[in-house]
Amino acid sequence: RRVIVNTSNKRAILRKIIHIDMDAFYASVEQRDNPELRGKPLAVGHAEQRGVVAAASYEARKYGVRSAMASQKAKRLCPDLIFVHGRMDVYKSVSRQIHEIFHDYTDIIEPLSLDEAFLDVTENKSSLLATDIARKIKEEIRGELGLIASAGISYNKFLAKIASDYRKPDGLYTIHPDKAQEFIDALPVEMFWGIGKVTARKMHSLGIHNGAELRKCSLEMLKRNFGKNGTLYYDFAHGIDLRAVEAERIRKSVGCECTFEKDLSGHTAVIIELYHVTLELIERLKRSDFKGRTLTLKIKFNDFSQRTKSITVENPLFTKEVLLPLAKKLLREMDLEQKRIRLLGLSVSHA
Repeated sequence: RRVIVNTSNKRAILRKIIHIDMDAFYASVEQRDNPELRGKPLAVGHAEQRGVVAAASYEARKYGVRSAMASQKAKRLCPDLIFVHGRMDVYKSVSRQIHEIFHDYTDIIEPLSLDEAFLDVTENKSSLLATDIARKIKEEIRGELGLIASAGISYNKFLAKIASDYRKPDGLYTIHPDKAQEFIDALPVEMFWGIGKVTARKMHSLGIHNGAELRKCSLEMLKRNFGKNGTLYYDFAHGIDLRAVEAERIRKSVGCECTFEKDLSGHTAVIIELYHVTLELIERLKRSDFKGRTLTLKIKFNDFSQRTKSITVENPLFTKEVLLPLAKKLLREMDLEQKRIRLLGLSVSHA
Protein backbone atom coordinates (compact mmCIF):
# COMPACT_ATOMS: atom_id res chain seq x y z
CA ARG A 1 0.00 0.00 0.00
CA ARG A 2 1.33 3.42 -0.92
CA VAL A 3 2.24 5.86 1.81
CA ILE A 4 3.38 9.43 2.01
CA VAL A 5 6.22 10.20 4.37
CA ASN A 6 6.22 13.65 5.93
CA THR A 7 8.71 15.70 7.91
CA SER A 8 6.85 14.67 11.06
CA ASN A 9 7.96 11.06 10.39
CA LYS A 10 4.34 9.96 10.46
CA ARG A 11 3.12 7.60 7.78
CA ALA A 12 -0.22 8.61 6.30
CA ILE A 13 -2.11 5.68 4.79
CA LEU A 14 -3.66 6.54 1.45
CA ARG A 15 -7.21 5.46 2.00
CA LYS A 16 -10.13 6.30 -0.28
CA ILE A 17 -12.61 8.24 1.80
CA ILE A 18 -15.84 9.97 0.82
CA HIS A 19 -17.62 12.54 2.96
CA ILE A 20 -21.30 12.94 2.08
CA ASP A 21 -23.08 16.04 3.40
CA MET A 22 -26.75 16.63 2.63
CA ASP A 23 -27.49 20.19 1.48
CA ALA A 24 -29.80 22.09 3.90
CA PHE A 25 -31.15 18.69 4.93
CA TYR A 26 -34.13 19.48 7.19
CA ALA A 27 -35.22 22.43 5.07
CA SER A 28 -34.82 20.44 1.83
CA VAL A 29 -36.99 17.62 3.17
CA GLU A 30 -39.70 20.15 4.05
CA GLN A 31 -39.52 21.74 0.59
CA ARG A 32 -39.62 18.32 -1.06
CA ASP A 33 -42.72 17.29 0.89
CA ASN A 34 -44.52 20.63 0.47
CA PRO A 35 -44.25 22.04 -3.08
CA GLU A 36 -45.61 25.41 -1.90
CA LEU A 37 -42.37 25.95 0.06
CA ARG A 38 -40.04 25.36 -2.89
CA GLY A 39 -37.97 28.34 -3.93
CA LYS A 40 -38.94 30.29 -0.81
CA PRO A 41 -36.80 31.31 2.19
CA LEU A 42 -37.51 28.66 4.79
CA ALA A 43 -36.37 27.99 8.35
CA VAL A 44 -36.99 24.85 10.35
CA GLY A 45 -37.56 25.86 13.95
CA HIS A 46 -39.79 28.04 16.07
CA ALA A 47 -40.58 31.67 15.33
CA GLU A 48 -41.29 32.48 18.99
CA GLN A 49 -39.33 35.06 20.97
CA ARG A 50 -36.87 32.46 22.31
CA GLY A 51 -36.88 30.26 19.20
CA VAL A 52 -33.78 29.12 17.34
CA VAL A 53 -33.28 28.22 13.67
CA ALA A 54 -32.48 24.50 13.37
CA ALA A 55 -31.90 24.66 9.59
CA ALA A 56 -32.26 27.18 6.78
CA SER A 57 -32.90 26.72 3.08
CA TYR A 58 -30.43 28.16 0.60
CA GLU A 59 -33.00 30.82 -0.29
CA ALA A 60 -32.88 31.96 3.35
CA ARG A 61 -29.10 31.72 3.57
CA LYS A 62 -28.82 34.42 0.90
CA TYR A 63 -30.11 36.82 3.56
CA GLY A 64 -27.58 35.62 6.14
CA VAL A 65 -29.92 33.26 7.97
CA ARG A 66 -27.99 30.37 9.53
CA SER A 67 -28.66 27.39 11.79
CA ALA A 68 -28.38 28.08 15.55
CA MET A 69 -29.37 31.73 14.92
CA ALA A 70 -32.04 33.29 17.11
CA SER A 71 -35.37 33.26 15.27
CA GLN A 72 -35.99 36.94 15.91
CA LYS A 73 -32.67 37.88 14.32
CA ALA A 74 -33.43 35.60 11.36
CA LYS A 75 -36.77 37.37 10.80
CA ARG A 76 -35.06 40.76 10.88
CA LEU A 77 -32.60 39.62 8.23
CA CYS A 78 -35.33 38.06 6.10
CA PRO A 79 -38.82 39.49 6.76
CA ASP A 80 -40.41 36.97 4.36
CA LEU A 81 -38.85 34.00 6.16
CA ILE A 82 -41.27 31.06 6.54
CA PHE A 83 -40.95 28.96 9.72
CA VAL A 84 -42.00 25.31 9.87
CA HIS A 85 -41.76 23.02 12.88
CA GLY A 86 -39.25 20.21 12.57
CA ARG A 87 -40.30 16.60 12.03
CA MET A 88 -37.45 14.63 13.54
CA ASP A 89 -39.10 11.26 12.92
CA VAL A 90 -39.25 12.05 9.19
CA TYR A 91 -35.61 13.23 9.07
CA LYS A 92 -34.49 10.04 10.82
CA SER A 93 -36.45 7.93 8.35
CA VAL A 94 -34.91 9.73 5.36
CA SER A 95 -31.46 9.38 6.92
CA ARG A 96 -31.96 5.61 7.11
CA GLN A 97 -32.89 5.58 3.41
CA ILE A 98 -29.71 7.49 2.59
CA HIS A 99 -27.65 4.95 4.53
CA GLU A 100 -29.26 2.11 2.58
CA ILE A 101 -27.81 3.72 -0.54
CA PHE A 102 -24.38 3.95 1.15
CA HIS A 103 -24.49 0.25 2.00
CA ASP A 104 -24.75 -0.63 -1.70
CA TYR A 105 -21.12 0.45 -1.96
CA THR A 106 -19.51 -0.10 1.48
CA ASP A 107 -20.33 -1.15 5.00
CA ILE A 108 -17.59 1.02 6.51
CA ILE A 109 -19.79 4.03 7.28
CA GLU A 110 -19.28 6.52 10.11
CA PRO A 111 -22.30 8.79 10.64
CA LEU A 112 -21.52 12.21 12.09
CA SER A 113 -25.18 13.25 12.24
CA LEU A 114 -28.42 12.51 10.40
CA ASP A 115 -27.21 14.43 7.35
CA GLU A 116 -23.52 13.61 7.00
CA ALA A 117 -21.24 10.59 7.08
CA PHE A 118 -17.81 9.30 6.14
CA LEU A 119 -17.50 6.26 3.86
CA ASP A 120 -14.32 4.24 3.43
CA VAL A 121 -14.37 2.86 -0.12
CA THR A 122 -10.73 1.72 -0.24
CA GLU A 123 -12.10 -1.79 -0.68
CA ASN A 124 -15.73 -1.54 -1.75
CA LYS A 125 -18.59 -3.51 -3.26
CA SER A 126 -18.16 -2.11 -6.76
CA SER A 127 -15.33 -1.81 -9.25
CA LEU A 128 -15.75 1.95 -9.49
CA LEU A 129 -13.28 4.66 -8.59
CA ALA A 130 -13.99 6.62 -5.41
CA THR A 131 -15.07 9.73 -7.32
CA ASP A 132 -17.44 7.65 -9.45
CA ILE A 133 -18.93 6.06 -6.34
CA ALA A 134 -19.56 9.51 -4.87
CA ARG A 135 -21.19 10.62 -8.12
CA LYS A 136 -23.43 7.52 -8.18
CA ILE A 137 -24.47 8.08 -4.56
CA LYS A 138 -25.41 11.68 -5.33
CA GLU A 139 -27.42 10.57 -8.35
CA GLU A 140 -29.29 7.90 -6.37
CA ILE A 141 -30.09 10.29 -3.51
CA ARG A 142 -31.47 12.77 -6.02
CA GLY A 143 -33.36 10.17 -8.09
CA GLU A 144 -34.77 8.03 -5.27
CA LEU A 145 -35.26 10.60 -2.51
CA GLY A 146 -35.55 13.92 -4.34
CA LEU A 147 -32.75 15.48 -2.27
CA ILE A 148 -29.35 17.02 -3.01
CA ALA A 149 -26.06 15.95 -1.47
CA SER A 150 -22.52 17.27 -1.71
CA ALA A 151 -19.56 14.90 -1.73
CA GLY A 152 -15.87 15.25 -1.01
CA ILE A 153 -13.28 12.62 -1.83
CA SER A 154 -9.70 12.31 -0.63
CA TYR A 155 -7.20 10.04 1.12
CA ASN A 156 -8.13 11.10 4.67
CA LYS A 157 -11.09 12.39 6.67
CA PHE A 158 -9.77 15.93 7.10
CA LEU A 159 -9.48 16.57 3.37
CA ALA A 160 -12.65 14.67 2.42
CA LYS A 161 -14.72 16.83 4.77
CA ILE A 162 -13.22 20.05 3.43
CA ALA A 163 -13.77 18.84 -0.14
CA SER A 164 -17.50 18.20 0.46
CA ASP A 165 -17.96 21.82 1.49
CA TYR A 166 -15.80 23.24 -1.29
CA ARG A 167 -18.45 23.51 -4.02
CA LYS A 168 -21.74 23.44 -2.11
CA PRO A 169 -24.56 23.09 -2.90
CA ASP A 170 -24.67 19.98 -5.10
CA GLY A 171 -20.88 19.80 -4.95
CA LEU A 172 -18.50 17.05 -5.99
CA TYR A 173 -14.81 17.63 -5.39
CA THR A 174 -11.78 15.38 -5.20
CA ILE A 175 -8.49 16.29 -3.53
CA HIS A 176 -5.87 13.97 -5.02
CA PRO A 177 -2.81 13.03 -2.95
CA ASP A 178 -0.41 14.63 -5.42
CA LYS A 179 -2.36 17.92 -5.29
CA ALA A 180 -3.18 17.89 -1.58
CA GLN A 181 -0.29 19.98 -0.27
CA GLU A 182 -0.89 22.69 -2.85
CA PHE A 183 -4.57 22.75 -1.89
CA ILE A 184 -3.82 22.89 1.85
CA ASP A 185 -1.24 25.67 1.44
CA ALA A 186 -3.84 27.93 -0.19
CA LEU A 187 -6.57 27.11 2.34
CA PRO A 188 -7.51 29.89 4.81
CA VAL A 189 -7.05 28.69 8.38
CA GLU A 190 -10.76 29.36 9.02
CA MET A 191 -11.58 26.44 6.75
CA PHE A 192 -9.43 23.95 8.66
CA TRP A 193 -11.40 21.36 10.58
CA GLY A 194 -11.35 22.26 14.29
CA ILE A 195 -10.34 25.91 13.86
CA GLY A 196 -13.13 28.22 14.97
CA LYS A 197 -13.36 31.99 15.05
CA VAL A 198 -11.45 32.43 18.31
CA THR A 199 -8.57 30.16 17.26
CA ALA A 200 -8.46 31.77 13.82
CA ARG A 201 -8.12 35.23 15.40
CA LYS A 202 -5.25 33.99 17.55
CA MET A 203 -3.56 32.49 14.50
CA HIS A 204 -3.95 35.77 12.62
CA SER A 205 -2.29 37.58 15.52
CA LEU A 206 0.63 35.17 15.13
CA GLY A 207 0.86 35.86 11.40
CA ILE A 208 -0.80 32.60 10.36
CA HIS A 209 -3.50 33.11 7.72
CA ASN A 210 -3.34 30.04 5.48
CA GLY A 211 -2.07 26.48 5.29
CA ALA A 212 1.32 27.50 3.91
CA GLU A 213 1.98 29.79 6.86
CA LEU A 214 0.70 27.16 9.28
CA ARG A 215 3.00 24.55 7.74
CA LYS A 216 6.02 26.76 8.42
CA CYS A 217 5.31 26.67 12.16
CA SER A 218 7.17 24.16 14.30
CA LEU A 219 5.28 21.54 16.28
CA GLU A 220 6.69 23.00 19.50
CA MET A 221 5.45 26.49 18.65
CA LEU A 222 1.93 25.25 17.85
CA LYS A 223 1.72 23.15 21.02
CA ARG A 224 2.94 26.09 23.06
CA ASN A 225 0.21 28.34 21.68
CA PHE A 226 -2.66 25.88 21.17
CA GLY A 227 -2.00 23.03 23.60
CA LYS A 228 -2.75 19.49 22.44
CA ASN A 229 -4.63 20.86 19.41
CA GLY A 230 -1.30 22.17 18.16
CA THR A 231 -0.38 18.63 17.11
CA LEU A 232 -3.64 18.32 15.18
CA TYR A 233 -3.06 21.62 13.34
CA TYR A 234 0.52 20.61 12.55
CA ASP A 235 -0.60 17.30 11.05
CA PHE A 236 -3.41 18.86 9.04
CA ALA A 237 -1.05 21.46 7.60
CA HIS A 238 1.13 18.58 6.37
CA GLY A 239 -1.80 16.62 4.95
CA ILE A 240 -1.79 14.04 7.73
CA ASP A 241 -4.90 12.55 9.32
CA LEU A 242 -4.51 8.94 10.44
CA ARG A 243 -8.03 8.51 11.80
CA ALA A 244 -9.87 5.56 10.32
CA VAL A 245 -13.54 5.63 9.36
CA GLU A 246 -15.22 3.94 12.34
CA ALA A 247 -18.19 1.84 11.29
CA GLU A 248 -19.54 1.73 14.85
CA ARG A 249 -19.22 4.85 16.93
CA ILE A 250 -19.25 4.27 20.69
CA ARG A 251 -21.68 6.55 22.49
CA LYS A 252 -19.80 8.55 25.11
CA SER A 253 -22.64 10.47 26.74
CA VAL A 254 -26.39 11.03 26.91
CA GLY A 255 -27.85 14.40 27.79
CA CYS A 256 -30.76 16.78 27.49
CA GLU A 257 -31.32 20.47 28.03
CA CYS A 258 -34.19 22.93 28.13
CA THR A 259 -34.26 26.57 27.00
CA PHE A 260 -36.98 28.47 28.83
CA GLU A 261 -39.55 30.83 27.33
CA LYS A 262 -38.88 33.21 30.24
CA ASP A 263 -35.66 33.40 32.21
CA LEU A 264 -35.84 31.52 35.50
CA SER A 265 -35.29 33.30 38.78
CA GLY A 266 -35.87 32.06 42.27
CA HIS A 267 -34.62 28.84 43.85
CA THR A 268 -37.96 27.02 43.78
CA ALA A 269 -38.51 27.58 40.06
CA VAL A 270 -35.01 26.33 39.27
CA ILE A 271 -35.46 23.19 41.39
CA ILE A 272 -38.77 22.38 39.66
CA GLU A 273 -37.21 22.67 36.20
CA LEU A 274 -34.16 20.68 37.31
CA TYR A 275 -36.55 17.92 38.38
CA HIS A 276 -38.19 17.83 34.93
CA VAL A 277 -34.83 17.83 33.12
CA THR A 278 -33.69 14.95 35.35
CA LEU A 279 -36.77 12.90 34.43
CA GLU A 280 -36.16 13.55 30.72
CA LEU A 281 -32.51 12.49 31.13
CA ILE A 282 -33.61 9.23 32.78
CA GLU A 283 -35.94 8.47 29.86
CA ARG A 284 -33.15 9.08 27.37
CA LEU A 285 -30.77 6.88 29.34
CA LYS A 286 -33.35 4.07 29.23
CA ARG A 287 -33.95 4.45 25.48
CA SER A 288 -30.22 4.47 24.77
CA ASP A 289 -29.46 1.67 27.24
CA PHE A 290 -26.60 3.87 28.43
CA LYS A 291 -24.95 3.95 31.84
CA GLY A 292 -22.17 6.28 32.91
CA ARG A 293 -20.64 7.44 36.17
CA THR A 294 -20.19 11.18 35.55
CA LEU A 295 -23.06 13.69 35.83
CA THR A 296 -22.62 17.19 34.37
CA LEU A 297 -24.87 20.17 35.02
CA LYS A 298 -24.88 22.96 32.44
CA ILE A 299 -26.41 26.38 33.05
CA LYS A 300 -26.67 29.25 30.58
CA PHE A 301 -27.62 32.65 31.96
CA ASN A 302 -29.63 35.47 30.40
CA ASP A 303 -26.40 37.25 29.43
CA PHE A 304 -25.44 34.05 27.50
CA SER A 305 -22.55 33.29 29.84
CA GLN A 306 -22.34 29.61 30.74
CA ARG A 307 -21.14 27.36 33.57
CA THR A 308 -20.74 23.62 33.91
CA LYS A 309 -19.98 21.44 36.89
CA SER A 310 -19.48 17.67 37.08
CA ILE A 311 -19.37 14.92 39.65
CA THR A 312 -18.15 11.33 39.23
CA VAL A 313 -19.38 8.46 41.41
CA GLU A 314 -18.50 4.79 41.76
CA ASN A 315 -21.73 3.24 40.46
CA PRO A 316 -23.60 3.80 37.15
CA LEU A 317 -26.12 6.64 37.05
CA PHE A 318 -29.60 5.82 35.74
CA THR A 319 -32.22 6.17 38.51
CA LYS A 320 -34.06 9.23 39.82
CA GLU A 321 -33.13 8.32 43.40
CA VAL A 322 -29.44 8.72 42.55
CA LEU A 323 -29.48 11.36 39.81
CA LEU A 324 -31.76 13.97 41.37
CA PRO A 325 -29.81 14.43 44.63
CA LEU A 326 -26.56 14.68 42.65
CA ALA A 327 -28.10 17.25 40.30
CA LYS A 328 -29.26 19.32 43.29
CA LYS A 329 -25.78 19.05 44.83
CA LEU A 330 -24.19 20.39 41.64
CA LEU A 331 -26.74 23.20 41.56
CA ARG A 332 -25.92 24.21 45.16
CA GLU A 333 -22.22 24.30 44.31
CA MET A 334 -22.78 26.56 41.27
CA ASP A 335 -23.04 29.79 43.28
CA LEU A 336 -25.65 31.33 40.98
CA GLU A 337 -25.40 34.84 42.47
CA GLN A 338 -29.07 35.63 41.77
CA LYS A 339 -28.50 35.39 38.02
CA ARG A 340 -31.45 34.71 35.74
CA ILE A 341 -31.24 31.33 34.02
CA ARG A 342 -31.96 30.85 30.31
CA LEU A 343 -31.07 27.14 29.94
CA LEU A 344 -30.62 24.07 32.13
CA GLY A 345 -28.93 20.90 30.92
CA LEU A 346 -27.88 17.55 32.38
CA SER A 347 -25.76 14.79 30.86
CA VAL A 348 -24.33 11.45 31.94
CA SER A 349 -20.99 10.34 30.52
CA HIS A 350 -18.32 7.71 31.05
CA ALA A 351 -15.80 8.61 33.73
